Amino acid sequence: MRLLIVEDSVTLADSLRAALEAEGHACDHAEDGVVASHYLSMHAYDLVVLDWMLPRLDGLAVLHRLRQSGAKARVLMLSARDTVADRVAALDAGADDYLVKPFALDELLARIRALARRPQEGGASTLMQGELHLDLHARRARWQGMDLQLSPKEYALLELLLRERGRVLSRAAIFDRLYDSSSAVSDKVVEVILSTLRGKLAKAGAIDPVQTRRGFGYVIE
Repeated sequence: MRLLIVEDSVTLADSLRAALEAEGHACDHAEDGVVASHYLSMHAYDLVVLDWMLPRLDGLAVLHRLRQSGAKARVLMLSARDTVADRVAALDAGADDYLVKPFALDELLARIRALARRPQEGGASTLMQGELHLDLHARRARWQGMDLQLSPKEYALLELLLRERGRVLSRAAIFDRLYDSSSAVSDKVVEVILSTLRGKLAKAGAIDPVQTRRGFGYVIE
């Protein structure tokens, strides 16, 4: 997944980013609401960790702009404001979850994992294509019950294409979802990831579900 961390505490943002990138996610960081709004207008994020009290533009205003744009990104709101009225205001504005500061990093990561495995339209926490199963809770891909031992990026690519089933995604669009804005690699890395993914599928005797549409991109139907 691609995430945006909107947090003016660099220490907290760095800790969160390191933990999420270790799980294979791509993370951008914005230190204030104006920068956050710019990032959100430029990229399609899967999940946003959004602090309420921000310089220049507060988190609630950022959230209002995000939902008015029609973006479907899931949002975890962070705040030292702990009244019921505050929680209600954030949830009514479009937040998917709310966590009061101070908090344990493990709890925040668990909430992010819970939001990440929740399909946008609701439903099960498993994606399937024939006998290929993705367990969104354990972040595991299995073929006929056998673990495929995918790398984080291979898993992320397969999850993205299964979530966007039937939609052809260009190499650039896939790259934008798998890598953050500071990445030094080019979007050609998508072809490398797909090649190694296909190699692991073939080794397991699995059917390759990814179709290449030359000149357009990739799709799982």
